[in-house]
Amino acid sequence: MSRWGRVPRTLVLVLVSMVLAMVLSHCMSGPQTSSPVPPLPVSRIPPSPLAPSPIPSSAVPSSPPPVSPFTGLPTDLGAPVLGVKIDNSPVARPQTGLALADLVYVEPVEGGLSRLLAVYQSQVPSVVGPVRSTRASDLELLANFGHPALAFSGAASQVGALVARAPVLDVSALTRPGDYYRDWRRPMPHNLYGEAKALCQGGMPPRDIGFRFGPAPPGGRPVLETEVRYPGTVIGIQWVPAEARWVISMDGAPLTATSGPRPTAATVVLQRVRVRDTAVRDAAGSLSPFAATVGAGDAVVLRDGLAFSGSWSRPTPEAITVFTLLDGSPLTFAPGPVWVVLVPT
Repeated sequence: MSRWGRVPRTLVLVLVSMVLAMVLSHCMSGPQTSSPVPPLPVSRIPPSPLAPSPIPSSAVPSSPPPVSPFTGLPTDLGAPVLGVKIDNSPVARPQTGLALADLVYVEPVEGGLSRLLAVYQSQVPSVVGPVRSTRASDLELLANFGHPALAFSGAASQVGALVARAPVLDVSALTRPGDYYRDWRRPMPHNLYGEAKALCQGGMPPRDIGFRFGPAPPGGRPVLETEVRYPGTVIGIQWVPAEARWVISMDGAPLTATSGPRPTAATVVLQRVRVRDTAVRDAAGSLSPFAATVGAGDAVVLRDGLAFSGSWSRPTPEAITVFTLLDGSPLTFAPGPVWVVLVPT
């Protein structure tokens, strides 16, 4: 028996009742610790009235694609520029690769004949030619192009010295013979062809040379066909409404291609230039002419079946060539390939 003596029965019953009450109270009320509340789904969170509404991707304006300074059409402005001197004597026709040129210059050469300087950037053919020798006129023409690659078969010693100092990359058959081959189905020297995609490597990207593209200005006169006469070549230009393009003929015959479509132009520029003889002679002894594209003179721009009279100006070799209407406003070109015929004054 404990030192406290006997516990009264009544007291024991009271204590048991109190314990049972506490246990029942705990069981009915549940645990005393709180459980975490799961977060609301994101979709159920109402947006803040200050937060901007999301813009659909289709509504975000996209930047316009870069356009070529040679054609006014979209192009990769990081791609290099390649100029190729192409034979235009009757035995050299039809040529290869002309239809893909962004820009073609028609130049007078010895004997009253013509040659072509084709400029490629937006598109480059696999093969181009026949490739012929360069002239001093080409180097002045290309002086405001930056530093393009220039493909040619060779040059007179005086012109070769000019090439070495000119702002061009020499990719001629003399420096890159592995990128050229001869087609022996044609006679020499009208059978040299270049691998254009290899030759363009190393040329600099395009730069502004002065062409401005846009809607036709007012005041054009309808022209369906015209021609330019050199002493030994007749260059014909005819408008084809169904194609919205000018087609070219040489000596009365359509200028075609060895394969694919014939060359066409959206704009043809008849640029009057001063032509003088140089001291350089060709293999036949004829003096080589020089067509000056630095200076100023008259011009006729053919576009959209219309002719616009104006003028051109280029004060220095590095400057752009500015074409203006008679009132001094810009003489705009139609977007697409451009042919420029240098017309002796």
